[in-house]
Formats: sequence, structure tokens, C-alpha cells
Amino acid sequence: MEFGILTFDYLQYHTSRKIIHIDMDAFFAAIEIRDNPNLKGKPVIMAHHPLKTKGRGVVSTCSYEARVFGIHSAMSAKKAYELCPKGIFIVPRLAYYRDISNQIRHIFKRYTDIIEFMSLDEAYLDVTHNKMGYKSAIYVAKCIQRDIWKELQLSCSAGVSYNKFLAKIASDFQKPSGLTTITPDEAIDFLEHLPIEKFYGVGKKSVSKLHAYGIYKGKDILKVDSRELVNRFGKLGFLLLQRVRGIDNSLVKAERKRKSLGRENTFFPELATSQEVQIAIRYLTQTLGKSLQKFGLKGNTVTLKVRYTDFETVTRQHKVPEMICSDQDLFGVAMGLWEDYGHLDKNIRLMGVSISNLQSQQIEEVKLDLI
Repeated sequence: MEFGILTFDYLQYHTSRKIIHIDMDAFFAAIEIRDNPNLKGKPVIMAHHPLKTKGRGVVSTCSYEARVFGIHSAMSAKKAYELCPKGIFIVPRLAYYRDISNQIRHIFKRYTDIIEFMSLDEAYLDVTHNKMGYKSAIYVAKCIQRDIWKELQLSCSAGVSYNKFLAKIASDFQKPSGLTTITPDEAIDFLEHLPIEKFYGVGKKSVSKLHAYGIYKGKDILKVDSRELVNRFGKLGFLLLQRVRGIDNSLVKAERKRKSLGRENTFFPELATSQEVQIAIRYLTQTLGKSLQKFGLKGNTVTLKVRYTDFETVTRQHKVPEMICSDQDLFGVAMGLWEDYGHLDKNIRLMGVSISNLQSQQIEEVKLDLI
């Protein structure tokens, strides 16, 4: 297919899909505000307070009241404090948020099994052929928003379109609690007027390079010779040529095979003794073991991650002969790695334990039945 030409077959097939992108609004912060109404209307920042951690820590998310001050995710907690000294810093409770994310997943499954979670608070849903038999994807999106609010008292924004790229852009268009639809007839005009930094997949470094090349909006891409754009920007150039024409053939992947599963934790105060390290590894392997049981998985390659106070990070792994999933087995392998490679010449600020080369526990059970 030539650039700039959308054949009838393409339009007929690829624009008939109905994709919803759901993005929970300030998910972590919204949960804390829901659980503690006194926080409503206040700048809530999900991070360790920098005055208690000697300036360390990163913002995972924040309330919309905090965003008014210029605070955003991935910003250092120290910078967030400088921007908003009266902000309320809350340490994230990831295990709790994961449980609520699972509740949201169950709501999605009422409407479709074709769900691709990108994170705890973000997912794509293919509702072309949904369980309710609804013809309108917009109506399905409204039902999902209603159910999440009614049952969990949390809001989300939804984007509806004929592919993942457009649905993702749409969900971000009217936050919070928004619902935006981009139809095949509207897509090209919408994308031509969209600022280049709003194109999903265009990073900060790429924005400055594209601006220097005279590309500020989608329509500017169409003015550039396609070969020249690809030669100059490589894969990104090719991607933009497709995206500005509303092309994205990627499917909503209902089941993404896990390559690994892990748990890690930042410690304050930092770990300074062998006993503290042992307690930390015990805690990590216990939580990891519970997750393996929850997902019905086993693995045979255990990795220990250690980050010291000066941010030196060391990872070591060991492959065991048999598939394991119990916290006792995980603890034994992880402690062995620590004893072989760890040291306490300096304090430890972060530790993590993960397991890879995963397979379903059911596979093991079937094998046993066949013996």
C-alpha cells in the first residue's frame, strides 16, 4: 500500500473494529482520596516525603489539584516539594492498588474477554463482538465508566475508535472522567491538527528534533517527502507516516505471556545489617510466592537485585534444576545469591527478587497425570 492511499479493502476491514482505551484518573491518588475523604480537593502526591528520605523518591502519580502546580509522574519528590510545599505526600500501597485493579478487570470481563492491560490503571478492550451484543462501542464505554464509579467510586477516562492508537489519544483528550470518540470519518482531520507531541510514541527528545525539522502538527508530516522522513527519523518516521493517516493494525492482545514476575522494595531507613537483609529477602520472597500461586505460575530462574546507597545496582541470577513457586524455595535461592555476591560495605536502599522462565502450574499437573 502506498503512503497516502487507503484502499477500500483496508478501510472496510480495519475501520470496522471497535476499540476502547480505559485510563483510570490519577489512580493511586484517587484511591487514597476515596478512602480518606478529608483529602478531597487537596494536592495529593504519591511518593515518600523528601524531608523524610533525604530528598530521595519519585512521584508515581498525583491528584489533579497537585498537577496545577506543575507536578507530574516520574518527577522527583524533592522537585514536587519545591513546587508545592503544602502537598500531602502519601507512600503508595502497590499491593492494595493491584487488588483494586483486579476488581476493575472483572468489570471489563462482563463486556469482553479481549483485554490487554498495559499497567494497573490502563487497558485496551476490543468490543467489536462484545458479550452484551451492544452495537455501540460508545455505549459499552459509558457502561464501564458507570460500573467502575458505582462499584468502586473511582472515575476513568475512555477513548473509543477503530484502532488502539486513536483510542489511546482519545482517552487522554478530556480527562478526568472524559469520553472521546474518533470515528473513521473524523480521524484524518483530527490527526492533521494534533500537535506532534500528542502522538503516542513520540518522546521529548524526538519532539525537539521534529520541531527543528518544521514538524509541529500532524499535517506537517504530510508536507515532507516520505522517503526523506524515513531516512532522517528511521522507524519513528515510518510510524508517523502511518499514524497521521489513522493506520494502526496492532491487535488487542487478550493474553500477554509473562516473561517474569518480581517484587522489589525501597527501604528507609536503608538496610545496614545481615539480619535486616535476611528479613527483607524473606518478605520479598513471601510476596512473590503469593503472586506465583495467584497466577498459577512456576519458574526456574531466580534473580536478586541489590541497589546500594550510592545507586550502584547489582543483579545476579541462578537457574535451578526444577520449577519452583513456593516462598521457601525462592527464599533459599535468593539467600544463596546474597551470600555469594552480596556485601554490606555500604547500606542498601533497594532490593528485589524475581523469577523467570515461567510456565503454568497446570502443565506440571498434566505431566504428572500422564506418568
